[in-house]
Amino acid sequence: MASLTLKNLPDDLLGALREAAERDRRSLTQEIIHLLQNALRGGKRPAGRTAAIAAQVAVWRKLAGKWKSDLDEATEAERIMERRTKGREVDL
Repeated sequence: MASLTLKNLPDDLLGALREAAERDRRSLTQEIIHLLQNALRGGKRPAGRTAAIAAQVAVWRKLAGKWKSDLDEATEAERIMERRTKGREVDL
């Protein structure tokens, strides 16, 4: 695989990238690749992504029993992901 080096990256942009990577539970490299892929696709979601979200929400609803929501699946999934904890700190 090819490598890419970015020079003269503004500190605030690097900070925003790090925050996005942490929020999405990705490495900085994975986050940059994800953002570049989305930008080159015109911000469109990959094929099948909407179906995957709907399937995951359906499983959550089944597990939760009688969970009812007035929100659409994408909004529900987004809210759940936003409220997830960052996980535990691990000292390697």
